[in-house]
Amino acid sequence: MVNKKTIPQTCSVAVVGGGTAGLSLAAELKRQGVDSVVVLERESDAGGIPRHCGHYPFGVHEYNRLMKGPDYARKNVETAINLGVEIYTDATVTALHPNGRLSLSTPSGLIDIQAERVVLCTGVRESSRAQRFIGGDRPLGVLTTGALQTMVYLQGMRPFERPVILGSELVSFSAIDTCRHLGIQPVAMVEEQDRIIGRKILRPYLFFRNVPLHVSARSLKVIGRERVEAIEFHNPEGKMCRINTDGIIISGHFRPEAALLQQSHLEVDVGSGGPVIDQFGQCSDPAYYSAGNLLRPAETSGWCWQEGIDTARRIARDISGPKYEVQRSIRLCTTDPSIGFVVPQRLTISERPDAMSRMQIGLNRPIKGQLEALAAGNRIWKVPINSRPVRRILMPLTGILNSRPNSDVELFTHREP
Repeated sequence: MVNKKTIPQTCSVAVVGGGTAGLSLAAELKRQGVDSVVVLERESDAGGIPRHCGHYPFGVHEYNRLMKGPDYARKNVETAINLGVEIYTDATVTALHPNGRLSLSTPSGLIDIQAERVVLCTGVRESSRAQRFIGGDRPLGVLTTGALQTMVYLQGMRPFERPVILGSELVSFSAIDTCRHLGIQPVAMVEEQDRIIGRKILRPYLFFRNVPLHVSARSLKVIGRERVEAIEFHNPEGKMCRINTDGIIISGHFRPEAALLQQSHLEVDVGSGGPVIDQFGQCSDPAYYSAGNLLRPAETSGWCWQEGIDTARRIARDISGPKYEVQRSIRLCTTDPSIGFVVPQRLTISERPDAMSRMQIGLNRPIKGQLEALAAGNRIWKVPINSRPVRRILMPLTGILNSRPNSDVELFTHREP
């Protein structure tokens, strides 16, 4: 069970967010011998998004077991508690202050807590209809995947019978499984790009589940007065298509849960929408770290679980180990419109060990060609790249670090002719 006692005024590490990354990080901190580890979760139950995902596969890498989302979330909570982590639910962090001080709103009132280190693990959310500029009427029956999963798995509700799934990311296929839980049959998947965003291996699943796919959809429009009646769009030939439906599931297009960051003193990255971090996961205020999908939208639970563990080990060494002199900091930046984001966004030059070995790149458009790094106008690194948006793209940091640049590093892509 989560801790219902009064939240302490001080702790060694405060973890903001009780999802997969936050719980695995907190558990690993206790394994590493960190004294007081507190998880602050704004919802009434910890566990994060997997609590709403009543389907497989979860837990294979983490626990060597094939698990459904709710079982996986419970296992993460139980593991953390058994190791001595204090989890406080209904605890909403309202402000991030310099040097690790947090302001909270709790059922008992407003309080402050001082931590040696704070880790931000607030995750992501799907973009809303308004954020995706979907036109038309405003009837009932338009939901994100997250809202659908809450209705189906936590409340047992059946919001519609024959919905259309808008989007084709991995979470869009999760929406199909969520619908199946209550015998709901999606009538179509509609994607604005020219192919599915999820891996090609997923496409046969649509055939298996009898869900037709429409790609290159333009000018989407919701039709309906009180409830959804149809969705209209233009196909690649410019013809107007209409699909009769009683619901629309808006899936994917994840955005970081970064409202706290926007109001804080921490530097925010324009590309990712999350905090600016270095190769140790440390934010612009060294008392703050971050891990999980707040850094980039969006990775799998298994990825976030492992990132939480890796970051916890760095934090434990930061608290109890030797202090390393920072020689300088190098910015990783890009003005290339093909590149959406890079994580980490800066490199700390020091003798500190156990840094990330790779950076993660997110694309705005498909690229087949070269990825280059320039410092003071000189090319210091080049690798081939052939990928698309919403793909995990990992590139080594050693080429940049070994060159020891004295200026910020600019990343560019070059397409093959």
